[in-house]
Amino acid sequence: MNRRNFIQLSVRGAGALTAASAFGSPSLLTSNNVRPKLTHGVASGDVSQTRAVLWARSNLPAKMVVELSSDSTFQTVQTITGSHALPQNDLNAHAFPQDLLPDHTYHYRISFQSLKDPKIHSEPQSGRFTTAPSTPRDVRFCWSGDTAGQGFGIDPSRGGMLTYAAMHARKPDFFVHCGDLIYADNPMASEVSLDDGTVWRNDLVEAKTKVAETLHEFRENFYYNLRDQHVRAFLADVPVIQQWDDHEVVNNWYPGEQLLDDDRYTVKDVDTLAARAKTAFFNCNPIRPHPTDPQRIYRKINYGPLLDLFVIDLRSYRGPNSPNLQATKSAETAFLGVDQLRWLQDQLKASQATWKIICSDMPLGVVVAEWGKEIYENGANADGGVPLGRELELAELFRSIAQQAIDNVHFITADVHYCASHYYDPAKASFKDFKPFWEFVSGPLHSASFGPNPLDATFGPEVKFCGVPEDMQPFRPPSEGYQFFGEMEIDGETQNLTVRHFNRAGKELWSTQLIPERSTT
Repeated sequence: MNRRNFIQLSVRGAGALTAASAFGSPSLLTSNNVRPKLTHGVASGDVSQTRAVLWARSNLPAKMVVELSSDSTFQTVQTITGSHALPQNDLNAHAFPQDLLPDHTYHYRISFQSLKDPKIHSEPQSGRFTTAPSTPRDVRFCWSGDTAGQGFGIDPSRGGMLTYAAMHARKPDFFVHCGDLIYADNPMASEVSLDDGTVWRNDLVEAKTKVAETLHEFRENFYYNLRDQHVRAFLADVPVIQQWDDHEVVNNWYPGEQLLDDDRYTVKDVDTLAARAKTAFFNCNPIRPHPTDPQRIYRKINYGPLLDLFVIDLRSYRGPNSPNLQATKSAETAFLGVDQLRWLQDQLKASQATWKIICSDMPLGVVVAEWGKEIYENGANADGGVPLGRELELAELFRSIAQQAIDNVHFITADVHYCASHYYDPAKASFKDFKPFWEFVSGPLHSASFGPNPLDATFGPEVKFCGVPEDMQPFRPPSEGYQFFGEMEIDGETQNLTVRHFNRAGKELWSTQLIPERSTT
C-alpha cells in the first residue's frame, strides 16, 4: 500500500548605485486600502552564477521594486524593477536579476509601488540568496517533496510544518522540491482524528475544503502553504528549484484523461485542469520561464563546475496510465516524451560538471500502482523482466549514458512518502546495458507517510537504506515523525559527494559518500 491508495538587473543594467533608499524619499503613510502590502512573504529560485528569480505577491495592483545589496544593512543598494502585480496574475509578481556576481551572497528587499500614486510604497520584506560559484567550492543542497497532503495541513498547536524548519537549520545553498508542492485534489477538514486519540486541527481556509478546479482555487492551494511560518522563513533564506508531479493537478493524472468517475469534479477534462494548474504553478513560484516555451517545466540549472541539475517533467508528456506492458515504443509508452528525452540525453552529454543530478518527480524502479488495479503510475510495471511500456524510454536513457561514457549521473526524487536509497546494478538487472547509479528518495515534507513499496527488478535496484519500518501501517500523520528530507554535499577540494537522509527533527538517519568516476573516452 502507498499514499495513492488513500486518495482518489539586470542588476547592473536596470538601476544605478545609490547610498539612499531605492525610493528616494520615505514612503507615504496611507490607509490600508491605498497602500500595498506583501501578502505571503518573499522567495527566490532558479539561482545560477549570474541570474536569479524573485517572487512576491501584493494585495493591490502595484509594481514590484527590488533592492539588492551585498550586506544585510542595505547601506548600498542596487535597484531593479520587477513585473506588475495585476488582477490577471492574481497580484503575483516576479523580478529577474541578471549580470550578478558568481559565488556572492545577495540580500534583497521587495516592495510594491502603488499604481495609483507612485509615491506610495508598501513596507518591504527581505530575503537573501547566494549565486552559484564559478570555481570549485563546497556545495550543499536539500531535496524532498509532498507538502500538505492527505488532509494534513497546518496545525499551529503542533508547531506547523516543522520539516521546513529542520531543513532551514542545515543552511543549504538551495532546495529542490521534487513535486507535489500542493495537494489540489486533497480537501481538508477542520479536524482529523488520529489513532493515538488526539485530534489534528487544521488551520483551514475555504479553498482547501474542496478540490481545486478554477485557476483561483489552484492558486489558493499555493498560498495556503505560505501561511506556515517555517515555510515563509525557509523561502526567504533558501532559493528553491521546483518541479511538479500529479497533485498539483489531480491524483495520477495523464494528458487526455477524463474524470468521469470522480463526483468531486464538475470539470471532467484533465487537460483543462492541468492548464489552470500550470498557470498557477508559474504565477505563485520563483521559476524562470523558458524563453520560447514559457510553461515548459523541464530545465537544466548549472550550479558551478561541480554540479548540474536536470529538472525533468514526467507528467506533461506521458501516455495514458496502463498495465505498462507494451513491447515497442509508441505514444502509449511515452514517459518523458520524445523531445524531453532527446533534450536530456543531449544535455547530459554536453555537461562538464563533475556531478550530474537528475531531479525526478517520480522514482524509477519503485512499483506505484493504482489502488486495486494493475495500472502502473511510473516506469516500473512489477514484472521484473525486459523493459516494457514506459521502461523502454528509461532503457534508452540509461543505454545512452553508458554508450557516451557519461560519469556520475544519479537521481533524486520524492513521491512515495518515505525515504530510501536504491543502488541500480546491471549485474542484478534483467536489462544490463547501463552504468550503475543511485536513486535517492525522500519525503514527505508534510503529508501522510506510507511505504515501503516493492521494487521492480528490470534495472536491478537494491535497497541500501529505508527510513520506515517494513511493517509500518499506511497513512501515518506528520506528528508520528515519518517526515523526511535528503541532503547532498559536495566537497570542493576532493569533489566527493556525501548523501544524507534526515527526519523531521533534523536527525541524520543514514549517509554514504560517493567518489567521482573519471572515464576516458
